[in-house]
Amino acid sequence: MAFIQCDFESQVLDLDCSMNVILPDEGDTPFQVLWLLHGLSDDHTAWVRQTSIERYVQDKALAVVMPAVNRSFYWDMHKGLKWGTFAREEFPQIARRLFPLSDRREDNFITGLSMGGYGAFLAALTHPDRYAAAASLSGVLDAEGWLEYARKERPEVIPEMENVYGNLDNIATHPANLLFLLRQRLDAGTPLPQLYACCGTEDFLYPGNLVFRDKAKAWGVNLEYAEGPGEHNWAFWDQWIQQVIDWLPLHTTP
Repeated sequence: MAFIQCDFESQVLDLDCSMNVILPDEGDTPFQVLWLLHGLSDDHTAWVRQTSIERYVQDKALAVVMPAVNRSFYWDMHKGLKWGTFAREEFPQIARRLFPLSDRREDNFITGLSMGGYGAFLAALTHPDRYAAAASLSGVLDAEGWLEYARKERPEVIPEMENVYGNLDNIATHPANLLFLLRQRLDAGTPLPQLYACCGTEDFLYPGNLVFRDKAKAWGVNLEYAEGPGEHNWAFWDQWIQQVIDWLPLHTTP
């Protein structure tokens, strides 16, 4: 396999940006792609530094692409840069110009941890025609629950949330609220990607994952949900990213 570190210029952000890419040695090109997203306090290097992701995909005909998006929540910020437009529009186009990556829906999968789990579901529900599957590991899946928790336990993150979402009193119907977005897609009869969510039972985001699971079940969404002992840390994510890779609907092998 080839591991590539790449810097490039974003016209959307007017910034120099970075990504890490793992490419298979063999397999049909353009390659199937796993867009692998980082969490709030990490960057594009985190998955490679903290897990054995390269080893986990070594027998797959699968490219893994890891962008850096700062603390943006993968959204066009109310007070800040258009990270959502970058992550969902410009960045995939740049990556496909640089590397032999497929643009077919059935070849594209997206996953991430914590903020990245949220970002993966946000991308999949915003553009369900672009992804065959999306997975969240310990994701921020219940926006209203996260806001309630933050107000009680972590008030220091409230200004950051306002930078992203603006008026938090309107978060229930904000277009980046996953449950609100999911309900919209269901009401419109939009075909959804396959969805997978997992979370550690000792994770502070566990209650929100249960809320998302239960709402999805009540609404008839085909969500595969799993949980196990674990906290909000790399020990859990290194274990469960292997489960996610095994779950992906890959259709070729080298």
